[in-house]
Amino acid sequence: MERVKSLASTYPVLIFSTTSCCMCHVMKRLFIELGANPSIHELDEDPNGKEMETALIKLLEGRTPPVPVVFINGQLVGTTEQVMTLHLRGSLIPMIKDATELSRD
Repeated sequence: MERVKSLASTYPVLIFSTTSCCMCHVMKRLFIELGANPSIHELDEDPNGKEMETALIKLLEGRTPPVPVVFINGQLVGTTEQVMTLHLRGSLIPMIKDATELSRD
């Protein structure tokens, strides 16, 4: 859990992903298209990926699959459903702008 929280607090926009997940690919593309320049952490390429996946499941209150999971400014935003809901409501872009502006200060 500490590694997840540490990584989340390090980057303005962080996506936990796996290389073979199609929804992870969609989420990465969305954030890149929005100009967020997200940091991507591929759990299947991390030796501690399984432990991190377990931590993400706990943070998501047992919901699976645990990826993609997005953090903005160290705060858990959620999985694809939560991110897309924010985007459709017009809330995602302001969150990204705030995060990326804060990281430049």
